[in-house]
Amino acid sequence: MSVSCGIVGLPNVGKSTIFSALSEAKAEVGNFPFCTIDPNTAIVEVPDQRLYEIHSRINTQKVIPAVVKIVDIAGLVKGASEGEGMGNKFLSNIKECDAVMQVVRCFGGDKVLRDEAIDPLSDIEIIEMELALADLATVERNIERIAKKIRLGDKEVAAQHATFVKAQAVLAEGKQLRSAEWKDEELAHLKPMFLMTIKPMLYVANVADDDLAGENEWCQVVAKYASEHNCQWIPICGDLELELRNLDEEDRDMFMDDLGVEELGLGPLIQSVYKLLGLQTYFTAGEKEVRAWTIHQGDSAPVAAGVIHTDFEKQFIRAEVYSVDDLVAHESEQAIKAAGKLRTEGRDYVMRESDIVHFLLGG
Repeated sequence: MSVSCGIVGLPNVGKSTIFSALSEAKAEVGNFPFCTIDPNTAIVEVPDQRLYEIHSRINTQKVIPAVVKIVDIAGLVKGASEGEGMGNKFLSNIKECDAVMQVVRCFGGDKVLRDEAIDPLSDIEIIEMELALADLATVERNIERIAKKIRLGDKEVAAQHATFVKAQAVLAEGKQLRSAEWKDEELAHLKPMFLMTIKPMLYVANVADDDLAGENEWCQVVAKYASEHNCQWIPICGDLELELRNLDEEDRDMFMDDLGVEELGLGPLIQSVYKLLGLQTYFTAGEKEVRAWTIHQGDSAPVAAGVIHTDFEKQFIRAEVYSVDDLVAHESEQAIKAAGKLRTEGRDYVMRESDIVHFLLGG
């Protein structure tokens, strides 16, 4: 399955720097508003050491990681929902993403030109108000669209209208739709509108290189806000990440050792996104390739097979399953079988994180 994240924030908070560091793509980075005009897009490989644990024990030709699409959306400003800055052109790019990463400046100094004082809470509120206003306009257009149909007595349209009115009330208060409780039926009514404020949000605190753990007062403001709104946050130093990405592997490892940094920021960031979206990973391993596949937590074995090819869900007969831990402990598939750790599972099997699976399919 495909996963996409949009990076948003006010101009000059380090969005494009973080995008470039995470994706190894060269986004335009400048010390002025709207240095990013068109959205930068990159397909990013998901770091996963388990792939190499498998590959070291099963001889295959290729190792294929899961991927995430990351979109660097140009800096939003107050009034974007009404066309300020680059306005709705940028907001429309967010609609296509599964989750939103909001970059917030949490570092001092004069490296980034900005007239206002550093105020992460104000920054977050500006962005989220613009998203709410844009969603409100979308919802109100849809209320008008179905108004005539309600008079015809269509129960489904009446249910849609009730959902839209509920959403209108939430957004009119400047709140995010994700803050409200929604029934499955209501979510189904809202889904076709691709509303932004219902998407999961990850707050990315862009920190200085002397505060990699995000312990300063600005980060604590972000952490508190995220907790109060049932969201997640993560500190990342965009400048340091970009510098490390530009080093060769040997120099990078030495530099990271000196700094006491165990891994680049991409791994924790992607893990946060997976948690945010309720995703997990399983693996297939054969002579041609070891590959990571992304599925939703709670997916059954046939659904997981359908991620490889849509026909496989219908053709599913059974699955032979073991875990990465089993492979590490026993060193080979043959030893796993001999130890009785290879399981045969049917259509009702719920996939687990780190499963390695061979699917048996019918014609």
